[in-house]
Amino acid sequence: MHTKEEKMEAFGRFLDIMDELRVKCPWDRKQTNDSLRPNTIEETYELCDALIRGDKKDICKELGDVLLHVGFYAKIGSETGDFDMKDVCDRLCEKLIYRHPHIYGNAQAKDANEVIQNWEQLKLKEKDGNTSVLSGVPAALPSVIKAYRMQDKARNVGFDWEEKEQVWDKVKEEFEELQVEISQMDKDKAEGEFGDLFFSLINAARLYGINPDNALERTNQKFLRRFNYLEEHTIKQGRNLKDMTLAEMDDIWDEAKKKGL
Repeated sequence: MHTKEEKMEAFGRFLDIMDELRVKCPWDRKQTNDSLRPNTIEETYELCDALIRGDKKDICKELGDVLLHVGFYAKIGSETGDFDMKDVCDRLCEKLIYRHPHIYGNAQAKDANEVIQNWEQLKLKEKDGNTSVLSGVPAALPSVIKAYRMQDKARNVGFDWEEKEQVWDKVKEEFEELQVEISQMDKDKAEGEFGDLFFSLINAARLYGINPDNALERTNQKFLRRFNYLEEHTIKQGRNLKDMTLAEMDDIWDEAKKKGL
């Protein structure tokens, strides 16, 4: 791999290019924090997609795209006199040192769980840190990830099941409550119970070391592959999905499963 000097040179080149584009390129020059934000969200999701696929080449590419946005925001910050890339890096380094007292101080942490617990406690003590345990969970997070993060943060202060197997009683309870509301045709209450059921399933995934968002995306991709197979084979037969029976579609679906799709 590359030396530290080579990495610093590459980063410096990136900053030089950012400076030049901001002056010379009409598109780059007109960008603002508000105009960049939607693209930043898209680039972050594209990175996440590459990570799920395990595509090393795409991961490298998408990391570059995310870094471009970091550079953009830092450049805009320097133009307004609020901060620049040095400030961004300095603040990050200071935070990392402060939140790793088991490395840079006298604290002890025998495993990753203790590191996380210490991390949450330190964040609460920071001058501009979170004022409550859950206040650090961004409101704009997708619901599945938000639920997972809230549960994980609550765990760090001891709010969790004593035994992970206990969560299944909660899942069963929420499922039964959902069935009651569905049977009574109360849509509003049923929606609430669906949310409770999802929340308990996400909690179960967390307790068993499974990332629920990754798990759901794997199923999304599996459904996509199998449905595409179904659609392609229907077209090859000169037919339309709307004209096929469910049994006929199931046969092709099972064929896709047997092929490992």
